[in-house]
This record gives sequence, C-alpha cells and structure tokens, in this order.
Amino acid sequence: MELNADFTKRAVVHGAAIPWQASPIPGVERKMLDRIGDEVARATTIVRYAPHSQFSPHTHGGGEEFLVLAGVFQDEHGDYPAGTYVRNPPTSHHTPGSASGCTILVKLWQFDPDDRTQVTLNTTQQNYMPDVTRLGVSTLPLFTDARETVQLEQWEANASIALLTPHGLEIFVIQGSFRESGEVFQPYSWLRLPPDSRLLANAGPEGCQIWLKQLRSSTSRCNFPR
Repeated sequence: MELNADFTKRAVVHGAAIPWQASPIPGVERKMLDRIGDEVARATTIVRYAPHSQFSPHTHGGGEEFLVLAGVFQDEHGDYPAGTYVRNPPTSHHTPGSASGCTILVKLWQFDPDDRTQVTLNTTQQNYMPDVTRLGVSTLPLFTDARETVQLEQWEANASIALLTPHGLEIFVIQGSFRESGEVFQPYSWLRLPPDSRLLANAGPEGCQIWLKQLRSSTSRCNFPR
C-alpha cells in the first residue's frame, strides 16, 4: 500500500474529517496519513485505542515515535498520559495498550537503523520558550539529531508564520487552527511540505499548538525496506 508516498509533493490529510479504520487488533482503530507498506510499514498514523484494548507484543525494527493526544497510553514500561512524547528506537519491544482508552500520533520505520536513543518526555511539565527568530512563536524541543528536529510549537492568535524547508517538514495540529495555501488546518490536520519549499501560514483567532518535524538531510525521509 502507498499513501502520500511521493515526498516531492505537498500532502494534506484533515484527520478529523476521515473515518476511523479497523486495525487487525480488536478495539484499535486508525486514520492513515502516509504509508509505504502493508501491516509492516513506513507510516504516519493517528491511532485510537478503545478501553482495555492491547496490541500483541512486538519489536520495532525501524523504530517508533509517538505523541499521546488524549487519554493514557500504557505498556510494560509505564503509563503515558496526554502530552507525553516517546521515541522507541530500532530493536526496542513492548506490549502497548490502554486501560482507559487513548489516541496517539505515531510514526513507524523512520529512524536511522543505528539509532538507539530512548526518549520519554511529559511535555505538560515543560516550559515553552519564545522563538527569537519568529514573532508570536514559542517552542518546546522534543528531539534533535543530524537527521531531524522535532518540537512542539505554540503560535499566538493571528500570528504570521514563515519557515524555510530545505529538506521538508511535517506539521500536525493539536489544538487551535491555522491557514495555509487557502486551507484551514484544525485539530488532527496534517501537512507535509516537500524539500525546497516555504511554509507561509497564519494562526487562527484562538492561536495554535502544533507538533512539527523538520528534516535536516535528504536521507531522512524513508528507511523502510521496500
């Protein structure tokens, strides 16, 4: 399966407007944003766990990155409430589920194969800092290496946002809204811009909280073995 698999093109999915699809695990549903592969896939997905649902134990051959959007995600390593950001590197393994139900944004098979950096960060306990290069923007760094920078951003109401994207970027809306290229992006909307483009956006009247990934090299886009 290929969905938004051409990284040279702008890609948009308004997640709130598309239906949930069943996964092979009862009680676990998803909304696919991009995908290369079938059940083992290089993928960006919104995943919803019903209360008391659980995935089978598995190993992440290509790594897993996720942000808890609602509820409490759980595995044998702990409980992860809304606002928790996690990176489980290649070769890591767990048995994910949720006793109370949860929704997460998850990315699979997008790590450097040699990456072994584990990250768990409760962003609700961290402070945003003003971005001195962009008026009306505050940032909360989540992860950075030679391949990518990942952070949360808060855009003030009606702020004008300009950002160069030499290697491409992704934005996922958590709260609020923004407008870009004539489209309104609201919670669960996802935007991917290709290399050598420029983000020109305007935050909505209520402001906006986003998850943002900016690639730092052209080799960062896909390590999934086709």
